[in-house]
Amino acid sequence: MRRRSSSSKHHGTSLGQCFGALSTAPGTRFFVNFPSAKQYFSQFKHMEEPLEMERSPQLRKHACRVMGALNTVVENLHDPDKVSSVLALVGKAHALKHKVEPVYFKILSGVILEVVAEEFANDFPPETQRAWAKLRGLIYSHVTAAYKEVGWVQQVPNATTARARRITRTHTHTHAPAHEGATWVSLTRTQVRGCLLPG
Repeated sequence: MRRRSSSSKHHGTSLGQCFGALSTAPGTRFFVNFPSAKQYFSQFKHMEEPLEMERSPQLRKHACRVMGALNTVVENLHDPDKVSSVLALVGKAHALKHKVEPVYFKILSGVILEVVAEEFANDFPPETQRAWAKLRGLIYSHVTAAYKEVGWVQQVPNATTARARRITRTHTHTHAPAHEGATWVSLTRTQVRGCLLPG
């Protein structure tokens, strides 16, 4: 896979626009490695070939929604109430309407992080990786809180979701301690945005 590097043409654009360079790569890898996730998507569930997924306008549309939501979170890290509101809406919609197991949020965020690290390797030093790890923890914490709020009952796990849970348990995920407040938010927003938006 060819590695990308940030350039001045990305300056002033949103993370969502920068992620456009990744196209459907994260989603394709997600569905290839965790095919059970396709059960929640009638448009993708019969797709087997990665190339077919990459060319899918439906997958591209979903990828844009995911990256758009991520961009909204990053752009509002200075506003905890806004972040909570956005992620609560996402979590409740996926729990009540789509019936998606919350573990898939952790899996997908890990796949996105993996793809970004590969594509923008030159702009992904350890401190930026730590910032993204914190962002993952923040998102997953808010989403699972929303699931609990609506009384989510875990569905019967299949072999893939069970495997996914084992995978996520083997990795250490850093959550932002509440007492760090603005200092953590400032660092994370700077580092995460700085990964693709050089000053």
